[in-house]
Amino acid sequence: MDLKETLLSSYLAFDAQDGPQRKLQDQRAAAIEVFEQQGFPTNKQEDWKYTSLRNLTKNLFSVFPKEEVNLTIEDIKPYILQDVDTYKIVFVDGVYNAYLSETTHEGVDICLLSAALTKRKYAPVIKKYFNQIAEKEESLTALNTAFTKEGAYIYVPEGKVVEKPVQIIHFATDKNPNLLLQPRNLIVLEKNAEVQIVERHQSLTNGAAFTNVVTEIFTEQNAQLDYYKIQNDHTEASLIDSTYISQQKHSHAKVHTFSFGGKLTRNNLNFYHKAPEINSTMKGITLIEGKQFVDHHTLVHHAHPNSKSHQDYKGIFAENATGVFNGKIIVEKEAQKTNAFQQNNNILMDDKASINTKPQLEIFADDVKCSHGCTIGQLDEDALFYLQTRGIPKKEARGLLTYAFANNVLQSVQIDSVKKRINKLIANKLGVNIGFDV
Repeated sequence: MDLKETLLSSYLAFDAQDGPQRKLQDQRAAAIEVFEQQGFPTNKQEDWKYTSLRNLTKNLFSVFPKEEVNLTIEDIKPYILQDVDTYKIVFVDGVYNAYLSETTHEGVDICLLSAALTKRKYAPVIKKYFNQIAEKEESLTALNTAFTKEGAYIYVPEGKVVEKPVQIIHFATDKNPNLLLQPRNLIVLEKNAEVQIVERHQSLTNGAAFTNVVTEIFTEQNAQLDYYKIQNDHTEASLIDSTYISQQKHSHAKVHTFSFGGKLTRNNLNFYHKAPEINSTMKGITLIEGKQFVDHHTLVHHAHPNSKSHQDYKGIFAENATGVFNGKIIVEKEAQKTNAFQQNNNILMDDKASINTKPQLEIFADDVKCSHGCTIGQLDEDALFYLQTRGIPKKEARGLLTYAFANNVLQSVQIDSVKKRINKLIANKLGVNIGFDV
């Protein structure tokens, strides 16, 4: 029995359980049919041409944790923001941990999706937003929908500003080995609402772990979203992260993605413009080594006039690491006065490192300002030599140049503790002390 057959069999047992998933029975049934027909993506599909799941799907992952695991604050300290007060939604092997979490219903709802699915007062929001922008025909998104039971639910009413950042953290342990986690997050910002969110998926062991997460985000008129994804996992952990963002007039959604580790990481980031005068920002830093693999797939669909999008991704690949960047900007005929920018710059630190990059523009309007580009190269040998002539050892000089290459992405990070955390991760990955505040 292969993984697909195992999951189809597991769905029958999952569907028979009592729980919040019963509220979504019709949607889940439709989703499992999509997955049954399509199976896992293969290299024959254009969007997966450079990303193979063959080795990943050889493992027979389970969707059912065998035992509940209790972690302590000391166990999770290295992976959470500690120097700033935050709300926290913490899951361990897919199970919510109330002891490690801090949720709220005071003016805003920062809680569990399972609660939102089962309590009547949340029903209007669930009906209006849940599974409305997630790509129903995409097999891995459909797989997540079929097994939807738990995740983060964040609802910010009109005019509310969430005063503290929100951390969404998923931990995987060796108590439940070969576990396939499928969190589902729903985030809704009503008119003039604001929130900052930090998301992390973290395996605590070197065993195989597989997370297939789907996040739906809705930013209504004038809403402001500031979202950070931190990915720095063990070498046997794999993550497929599909995020769908629907934006209304004058909203600004910003997503920073920091990919520093994991066996296989695939980020599907999709922005849909539902009105004019929208701003979308997506930036990222990838810094990997060994045989690690990171794939960024982005989509910005400009369907209305006078909107902006800005993409800036930096990749640094050492040893045998491999990267993929596939960014697509679609500008519909009605989307006049669109201003879209897309750039992907990469450094290959070693001869066996590689990157496949494919920025794309599909423009059907004639009054637009759109640009895209990519670069692939190595560190500037002249600059490296200059730093060495000033008494800086070669290893530290390489670290300084690498940090400078990625720094413009860090400049737009608005949470100081996140910026410090990323600085520290970069320094650790480079193996140097390059003099900035960590």
